[in-house]
Amino acid sequence: MASPITLYDIPGDVKGTAWSPNVWRIRYALNYKQLPYTTTWVEYPSIASTVQSIGAGPTSTWPSGEPMYTLPAIVDPNSSPPRTALAGSLPIALYLDRAYPDTPRLIPEGTAPLQAAFEAAFIKAVTPHMQMLIMPVGRERLHNASKEFYKKARESEWGGKMGEWAPTGSEARARDWEGLEKAMGVVKGWLEVDGQEGKFFMGDVPTFADMVVGARLMWMKTVLGEDSDEWKTVEKWHGGRWAQLLDDLQPYADVNV
Repeated sequence: MASPITLYDIPGDVKGTAWSPNVWRIRYALNYKQLPYTTTWVEYPSIASTVQSIGAGPTSTWPSGEPMYTLPAIVDPNSSPPRTALAGSLPIALYLDRAYPDTPRLIPEGTAPLQAAFEAAFIKAVTPHMQMLIMPVGRERLHNASKEFYKKARESEWGGKMGEWAPTGSEARARDWEGLEKAMGVVKGWLEVDGQEGKFFMGDVPTFADMVVGARLMWMKTVLGEDSDEWKTVEKWHGGRWAQLLDDLQPYADVNV
């Protein structure tokens, strides 16, 4: 039997502890493949040193030009040479398909460029509105050890003061919600491009693309709160399409600690 993979995630004061949209992609993936894993929780100020200590590389750069170390990251003790350490959700998904060929594929054969293009298009469509709406609320769900680091890092990426992005009750917040609903409508249109709407993006079984979208939705649900008025509104968008996607991914939503 395979030894558990270690998944590195960021803790929060939310139901189930897990909230990070990028890490949720790989949590879904590991559960879908039924690979044993454990979670190591890392506060924001310790992410860079932790990722470097396991031997994984940076995934991007900060506006200053410094390397950016991010989660998710994994350590797989089952690979040869002795272990594999990786960061970044798409590289991890590709690795899991290669390393565990007898498990359900995250990225069907020949679709890696399309899955990468979908990820980029989806992020470009929703990010301008979603980040403004969810990040400030998300900061309040972090442990004290991470709050200030998160705020400074996100302001350096996005500019301005986080508290002024989309305050509760503001016109800016209303505009961002309207913009996000329209953006998700565009994504729904991609699902229906052939005149049909499947359960998942590629039919009856989930792929990496579904986990990318589902992870963003899970972020919103956990950070806003499943009983909040804002999340309940999202659940009704586009005939309940996004609430249904989360329901369809629920069998793969365990948080193994």
